[in-house]
Amino acid sequence: MTRGRTRAAVLGSPIAHSLSPVLHRAAYAELGLTGHTYERFEVDEAGLPAFLDGLGPGWAGLSLTMPLKRAVIPLLDRVSPTAAAVEAVNTVVFTEDGQRHGDNTDIPGLVAALRERDVAEVPSAAVLGAGATASSALAALARVCPGTVTAYVRSAARAEEMRGWGDRLGVRVRTAPWERAAEALREPLVIATTPAGATDALAARVPERPGTLFDVLYEPWPTPLARAWQAAGGRLLGGLDLLVHQAVLQVEQMTGRAPAPLAAMREAGEAALGG
Repeated sequence: MTRGRTRAAVLGSPIAHSLSPVLHRAAYAELGLTGHTYERFEVDEAGLPAFLDGLGPGWAGLSLTMPLKRAVIPLLDRVSPTAAAVEAVNTVVFTEDGQRHGDNTDIPGLVAALRERDVAEVPSAAVLGAGATASSALAALARVCPGTVTAYVRSAARAEEMRGWGDRLGVRVRTAPWERAAEALREPLVIATTPAGATDALAARVPERPGTLFDVLYEPWPTPLARAWQAAGGRLLGGLDLLVHQAVLQVEQMTGRAPAPLAAMREAGEAALGG
């Protein structure tokens, strides 16, 4: 990072719930970056161009959440292949010459979280849901699952969309109706990308010897499915695992300091959620 670029923030709408300030500030404290700041701003799609144009030279980068991950792309000078693959940017870094570079740290963050739990490769997998996070899940699975990924979705349109993402990302995707979602729980890896409450009914269907569940929610946590999965002895990852690992990569890009302090950031996130 260029000297003097010490400001960063997370943008989105709604944004008050974001844990990003907690994680990034914990990293700055651990790294001794006392002059760095990280804020949050309520910004919607309509307000994004003016917000970006109003930033001064002291800005290092931005984290983006919904609904800005796609809206920001036309406003950038360069987009990484990772972000372009899923048409979603969650990280913007400002260069010394004023350019805006976009990246997606959700995908490598998801892979890193799985590898931290010794999930480096699985023969097949399932994805619950077909929203924006599901495409990132497929991109991550392209790196850890050489076999078929089954996506459980609620409509024919969503099924077609997921198969399209699979074609683009090089993942063999088959689709199944949501009514059969309990079948997903038999896969060695299940990634749940659905909103709170959507998987609650599946908690009673967890098999006797479950594999790995990655539920991307972090509040409320644990979900009923996550609680049942853990009780049955399955390996469990939650939304905080994804949030911390993608934030580690953001901190490294925005500060130029690596490695970012994963343990300190996770501890801060756990404390914030516990509070």
